[in-house]
Amino acid sequence: MSNATVTETGYTKKEIPDKIGKVGMGLLVAGIITSAISFMVDSNRSAYNSLIVFMYLISLSVGPMFWVAVEYAAGAKWAAPLRRVMEIIAYMIPFVLIFAVPVILNLHNMYEWTHEEVVKADPFLLSKSPYLNEPFFFIRLALVFGAWTFFSRKILKNSLKQDESKDPELTKKNVKLSIAFIPIFAFGLTIIAIDWVMSLQPHWYSTMFGVYYFAGTAWSGMALSTLAVVSLKENGYLHPRMVKDHYYSMGALMFAFTVFWSYIAFGQFLIIYSANIPEETMWYLFRWEGIWKLMSMILILAHFIIPFFVLLARPAKMNFKVLRFAAIFILCVHYYDLYWLIMPVYNQDHPVFGFTELGFIALTVGFVITMFTRRAKKVNLVAIGDPKLERGLDFRM
Repeated sequence: MSNATVTETGYTKKEIPDKIGKVGMGLLVAGIITSAISFMVDSNRSAYNSLIVFMYLISLSVGPMFWVAVEYAAGAKWAAPLRRVMEIIAYMIPFVLIFAVPVILNLHNMYEWTHEEVVKADPFLLSKSPYLNEPFFFIRLALVFGAWTFFSRKILKNSLKQDESKDPELTKKNVKLSIAFIPIFAFGLTIIAIDWVMSLQPHWYSTMFGVYYFAGTAWSGMALSTLAVVSLKENGYLHPRMVKDHYYSMGALMFAFTVFWSYIAFGQFLIIYSANIPEETMWYLFRWEGIWKLMSMILILAHFIIPFFVLLARPAKMNFKVLRFAAIFILCVHYYDLYWLIMPVYNQDHPVFGFTELGFIALTVGFVITMFTRRAKKVNLVAIGDPKLERGLDFRM
């Protein structure tokens, strides 16, 4: 295969250097080895870290797929030259399920509701048992990932097929599939958030928690897409006619979901604070004592104040350096947010961070880079058959 193939649209297909894939594979192998050692040393701590990674990778895979579906459903011309990058990221959706296995193997150590004798002795847990039981838990997991995989694969397959056929009917099919996928995405994401995170403390409940996780998923999904697009464009892998106007909306969406997450997070807190019900308030008390209080205050600063002011100005949304910084920062903060949600259950006294956590972070970064580079080698990085492509390339603010 030649290193560069020029298409009739003016896009030049260039191979991503092997060294990037090698870096990703190196981090992945190092993460696997480190995580394996961590499980031998402290399986319980490692299981909670596995849960963080699982929830994080759901955000980074299903999040971009959500934006692909929104692009199709809304007919957004500006995103047509960028969409294929999101599709490449979304390809890893079914592979993320691998990271649920360590959690499943430690389910009884992590989830109180899996112990039949505890549930029978607790009227509150007993009332939730028709939903919170292991068979139904695994059925929901299979149905959610099955639906996500089915719709994502159909949409991605049609998009790639269109590169060859240029058939506009494939876009119409994807519009219909995307409209169907969006509510399935939202409903499935809510189920995952409740089952895997909220049920860690089964006496606690919040009707806004699914929306809270959705906000972080959409936010980090757009951040990863922005980081990939900016990096690829700067190195000449995307269409040469793309200009900075194409990136404004990506910066604007990261900014919008910075505000949206803050609104949802504050709304959830305010409702629980006002009601002052013990089952609800104890969840916040877990995170407002000792060093966890400092971690909560840092979350407010990092999740809202810093990205808000970084992305507030109009020029910032089209500046590659600012967009790259904001995207990397948001990706780090979303991981931090999941740590803040999950790890107080493991250790209420204080946060833990060391060899184990670093290993799981390396595993996560390595997995994403490896999946992206391997998929990117097999497909065009621009949807050259999309009927909206020319209008998308001509887009200006």
